[in-house]
Amino acid sequence: MRLIFMGTPEAAVPTLRRCLEDGHEVAAVWTQPDRPAGRGNHLHAPPVKEFALSKGLTVHQPAKIRTEEALAIFSSYGADAAIVVAYGRILPPAFLNTPFRGCINVHFSLLPFYRGAAPVNWAIARGETRTGVTTMQMDEGLDTGSILLQREERILDDETAPALMARLSLIGAELLSETLSSLDEIEPRAQDEEKATFAPMLKRDDGLIDWALDAVQIERRVRGFQPWPNAFTSYQSRRLVVWRAEALTNYEVRGGVGEIVQARGDEMVVACGDETALRLQEVQPEGKRRMSVRDFLNGAHARAGERLG
Repeated sequence: MRLIFMGTPEAAVPTLRRCLEDGHEVAAVWTQPDRPAGRGNHLHAPPVKEFALSKGLTVHQPAKIRTEEALAIFSSYGADAAIVVAYGRILPPAFLNTPFRGCINVHFSLLPFYRGAAPVNWAIARGETRTGVTTMQMDEGLDTGSILLQREERILDDETAPALMARLSLIGAELLSETLSSLDEIEPRAQDEEKATFAPMLKRDDGLIDWALDAVQIERRVRGFQPWPNAFTSYQSRRLVVWRAEALTNYEVRGGVGEIVQARGDEMVVACGDETALRLQEVQPEGKRRMSVRDFLNGAHARAGERLG
């Protein structure tokens, strides 16, 4: 098939690679503009752009797509279908209707569950044990189009959002390959609107740890809110990111929520809601590298009785 591929992050690269391996003609790749990043605030190309250029593909990075110029360029390729994987923009109706077979989205959840921008993050943060990938015929709604194919996967007990996304991105590439090869035989099925749940775009404040939550909920946020905004608190008025932690549900808690109840050696335990506690294992103080709790305690000299947040 003659395809336009639309995607931006690393999670979209396996699907683009698979489209090429399957012999499809990728007429053009659309991705987000280069963005400043890092300490020097230098412009960085999206992973999809880097991969596309390495394969000699034509790349478009429009700052806006709701323009006549963008639509004219998109239409000029005469694509059979557009493949959309975490592109980062809502496509206007004119775009959806331009390719002969429409626009097909690879979404990293089992729709109608977790529609929206951050399905992997919220699935972990909310304690789901199963998730998956859906290929969908896009319509004008937010992830509301008819389901083509789905594949379910278990969320591992200690899995972070980046690790789960890496797994699902490979599964998504396989599922899209299967979808395109059997597109004429697939019977699209409408989503059950009564079962719809949502995964809104993450905000910085989502990562702020509420120590009144129980330790299990906080530990899920530690894994789910990576790589951004991360689960964070403050210690001595400076930001402290928690990268790895363990929920303690049978711990005798003596102290108010957010209070450090143990700080010695490899042990830093914080009191949480519902008489639970969180053992911090890897943290990152503001302006410093990620480190073990032992290294943090050796440098910061945190003591039991101090409070986080």
